[in-house]
Amino acid sequence: MTQASARHILVDSETKCEELKTEIENGRDFAEVAKEHSTCPSGRSGGDLGTFGPGQMVPEFDKVVFNGDLNTVHGPVKTQFGYHLLEVTSRS
Repeated sequence: MTQASARHILVDSETKCEELKTEIENGRDFAEVAKEHSTCPSGRSGGDLGTFGPGQMVPEFDKVVFNGDLNTVHGPVKTQFGYHLLEVTSRS
């Protein structure tokens, strides 16, 4: 079964998500932005979600994590929890 590792940043608005994505694309460290802004408990660890397989996260995550480019910031991705930036760090 395919496995992936990813990290994310969760915020409550699409606008905030876009602003943070721009900061990261302009050189800010993803983990530091996650620690400062993510409302998910994973923010404390730089947004790290660990390793997981298809179906273990919400469907919106699976679509990005198992199809998107590695080491690229994807988003905003809207889920029932809010707006996410996702970075897929590995997939096998």
